[in-house]
Amino acid sequence: MKNKFLKSILALTVIGSVVAVSSCNKRLDDAYANPNASTRVAVESILPSLIGNFLGSSSAAGSSYGLGGDGLIVGRYIQFWETNTTGNTFDQMAGATGASDNMGSIWAMHYYGQGQNLNQMVQWAKEEQKWDYVGVGYAIRAWAWLTLTNQYGDVILRQAFNTNLQQFNYDVQQEVYDTVRATCFRALDYLNTTGGNASPANLAIGDAYFYGGDVNKWKKFVYGVLARSYAYLANKTSYSADSVIKYANLAMSTNADNATCKFANTGISGTSSYMGILRGNVGTLRQSAFIADLMSGNNAGAFTGVEDPRDWYILRENTNGTFKGINPNKGTSGLATADQPTNYWGGTFATTAAPANENGCRYIFRNAAEFPIMTASEMQFLIAEAKLRKGDNAGALAAYTNGISLNIDMLVNNYGTNVPPAKVITPTTKANFLAQPQIVPAAANLTLTHILLQKYIALYGFGIQEVWTDMRRFHYNKDLDPVTGKPVYVGFTLPSGADLYPDNNGNPVYRGRPRYNSEYLYNIPELTRIGAYPGLDYHTKECWFSQK
Repeated sequence: MKNKFLKSILALTVIGSVVAVSSCNKRLDDAYANPNASTRVAVESILPSLIGNFLGSSSAAGSSYGLGGDGLIVGRYIQFWETNTTGNTFDQMAGATGASDNMGSIWAMHYYGQGQNLNQMVQWAKEEQKWDYVGVGYAIRAWAWLTLTNQYGDVILRQAFNTNLQQFNYDVQQEVYDTVRATCFRALDYLNTTGGNASPANLAIGDAYFYGGDVNKWKKFVYGVLARSYAYLANKTSYSADSVIKYANLAMSTNADNATCKFANTGISGTSSYMGILRGNVGTLRQSAFIADLMSGNNAGAFTGVEDPRDWYILRENTNGTFKGINPNKGTSGLATADQPTNYWGGTFATTAAPANENGCRYIFRNAAEFPIMTASEMQFLIAEAKLRKGDNAGALAAYTNGISLNIDMLVNNYGTNVPPAKVITPTTKANFLAQPQIVPAAANLTLTHILLQKYIALYGFGIQEVWTDMRRFHYNKDLDPVTGKPVYVGFTLPSGADLYPDNNGNPVYRGRPRYNSEYLYNIPELTRIGAYPGLDYHTKECWFSQK
C-alpha cells in the first residue's frame, strides 16, 4: 500500500516528471512502511507462533495465552495441585471476578493468539498451494474450537473473526461441536492433498517444534480431536461408542505419534516451557492429597495397597520418602513437617521462588521438557471407556492395560531426568505393577472407576482441560460407578463449607467466564443475555456437553 500522506505532500512540493515522483514515492514507501498496512510474510514463519499458543505464547502484544495459564487454575479444580497456603479463591473453586483476566487464556489463545494469524496462514497457504500448511491450520483450529467450548460453553462462532463488528453474538455449544467435526474433515482433506507446493521438508520449517513436518502424524492428531468430540458426549442419547473407537484407533497408537510441544530452551522466556523454572509459573503449587493417595495406595476405593512406580516421576516425595499432598484451601493443615512434599522444582514446601538450576526438577517442570497435548495413552483410555459402555469387557481391558503401559513407557523414555536411580522403572518393575489385580483386574471386574482414574494419572500435569472435561461429565463425585455403587472418581472430595467459594451457592465450578479484557469491555448485552453478567455464579452453570 502506498503511503497516502507522503504522496499528498509530494504532490504539493515536488516538481519533476511523473516518473521521478513515482520513483521517490517508492523509495519513501520502502524506507517508511505504513504501520497499518497488511504485510505478507512466509507461512512458514507464522506456524511456530500458532504452535506456541498451544501451551503459553510469549509476545510483546500479549503472553501466556494457551493451556498453561488457565491450566494452573483448572488444575486446582480437579485437584492435580493446590496452593501451598490458604485463602486462594481458585482452591475454593471460584470463578474469575472483577476486572481479572484469569481463566481468559484459552479465550485469548483462540480469538487473538491464533485467531487472524491462523486465518492468514491458511489463506496464503491456499494461494501458494501449500496444502499441508492449510491442513495443519484447520487441524489447529478444530482442536482450539473444542478446547474453547469445553471450557466456556457458549462462545462466539458464526461472527468470530468478523472485523466489521464491535459486538458479537454467542452460539450454543452443540453448534461448536458440529463445527469442530466439520473443521476436522476439512483438515483431513487438505492433509491428504498432494502436489502443488506441499512438501514435508518445507512443512518441517514451520513445524519444527511439534511434529517436524510429518503429515501422517498431523492426521492422527485430527483423528484424536474427533475421538475426543465423540467421547465427551457420553451423557447424550446420541452418544456413539463406535465413533469414539473408530477415530481413536485412527489416532496416535504409539508414543512416537504423541503430539507434544517442544522447546529450543535458549535462555529466553518464549523458548522455554511454561512449567519450567525460567518462566516461574508453578512456584506456589503443591500436589494434592487426592493424587498422592491414589498413587501411593492410600485411596480406599481404588488401587488400594499398591504403590504406583510412576509416583517418583510425576510427583514429589517428602523427607520421609513418602508421597503426601494437600487438600483445597488447607495449606499444611493435617500435614506434619516431614510429610510436606517438596515443590515441583525440588525446593522445600514453603519455597515459591524458582531455583538457580534444574538439578532438582523432574517431569514437565523443566525448561526444555516436552509438554504433551495429546497422547496414545489417552486414546487407549477413550477406547477402553467406549468398549466398556458397549459391554466389550475384554476389549476394554486390553485398551485399558495398553493405556497404562504406554504412559509408563512415555515416562521412562522422555521424563527420567533427576529420578533417583533406585526408583527408575525397569521392565520388571512395570511387569510386576501390571500384574497387580488391584491395577489390572480380570475383564469381568473392570469398571469405569479403573479407567477414569488411570486416565487421570496418565494425564497428570498436562492433560488438565481433558481431565476437567471428564470430571464434569461425571459431575465430580456425584455420578456413581454402576458396578461398585461408589463415585466414579472415588476418594475425590469437593471443597465444602468455608472452603467453597461463597458465590458458588454450594455448587462446584463447571465453566470459565469469558475473557474480561474483551467481552466485559464491549460485549455486555450479549453477556447479559447468556447470564454471564453480572453472573457472579455463572461459573457454576453446567455446560451442554455434560448435561444428561
